[in-house]
Amino acid sequence: MSAPVQALFEPFRLGNLELPTRVVMAPMTRSFSPGGVPNAKVVEYYRRRAAAGVGLIVTEGTTVGHKAANGYPNVPRFYGDDALAGWKQVVDAVHAEGGKIVPQLWHVGNVRKAGTEPDASVPGYGPSEKVKDGNVIVHGMTKDDIAEVIAAFAQAARDAKAIGMDGVEIHGAHGYLIDQFFWEGSNKRTDEYGGDLAQRSRFAIELIQAVRAAVGPDFPIIFRFSQWKQQDYTARLVQTPEELGAFLKPLSDAGVDIFHCSTRRFWEPEFEGSDLNLAGWTRQLTGKPTITVGSVGLDGEFLQFMVNTDKVAQPASIENLLERLNKQEFDLVAVGRALLVDPDWAVKVRDSREQDILPFSREALMTLV
Repeated sequence: MSAPVQALFEPFRLGNLELPTRVVMAPMTRSFSPGGVPNAKVVEYYRRRAAAGVGLIVTEGTTVGHKAANGYPNVPRFYGDDALAGWKQVVDAVHAEGGKIVPQLWHVGNVRKAGTEPDASVPGYGPSEKVKDGNVIVHGMTKDDIAEVIAAFAQAARDAKAIGMDGVEIHGAHGYLIDQFFWEGSNKRTDEYGGDLAQRSRFAIELIQAVRAAVGPDFPIIFRFSQWKQQDYTARLVQTPEELGAFLKPLSDAGVDIFHCSTRRFWEPEFEGSDLNLAGWTRQLTGKPTITVGSVGLDGEFLQFMVNTDKVAQPASIENLLERLNKQEFDLVAVGRALLVDPDWAVKVRDSREQDILPFSREALMTLV
């Protein structure tokens, strides 16, 4: 194993969290849990990655126990005895292979479509009401709704700790509910949860504080955020490092231990005048560990495959990634599609078997291997 590659396979420790490698499995919605319950195939899917050098698994998005949290069929939930029992089997399998695992706790917010399970009559919930053709298609959340959602996240975190998860990740990215409060385009509120970015961050801050209170001081909380949104890939919450620091500090103070900095291409600089990406800037500004992510190990980014269904992504060099990791720009590396299609990606990189890494195509999304 070369010296640069070795950095990817060094242990990482933060308080009680000890990871055998710096490789993180990125959260990827798979929709293979009928009724919201992880089954034996899901257990094996995660076990294989833990057995093959992934230090930390962040599960696919799991919906919290709120009636409007889900937006897609067959995604797993993180409430109810049956679903939690399924996740307990996943936890035990990952731990048996020496890996660590956290659930990504998720509420889709206003992108929920009418007719979505489990209750087709429930509309999307969001920071602001949306009406179309005289019908309310997004319910503008009341303060009681906000309290209910915060309580649902806190309960999910409490349950994660009870079944042996190694922490939790809060999904605050990509235009879903928490991010909808951040984003000026979707948050038109005139109360204390709307206004400038500091005020629009209040919901996330209170949610993180509630999760921290639920799990205690030593249970790791990861927070995933992004500049880009599903609705607008050019969107930017902040324009400068100073604005980023002002945005992140209250979240950090509320209880975040690790920031998961979602970008579409990890190698792109976040601001002019510096090569640092979003994870690099976040680490520098907060002093907290960060996870970088975005087309790691592949020569094309995800959105190309949603448009060009016949396109294949070939394995790509991670030399630039390793240089950045060795310079300690960030602490952990999340791998998405490369790990989705090839559960042995990490060990192949470790053993200099890059020629054996499998390419990715959209067909891989149709299977769970």
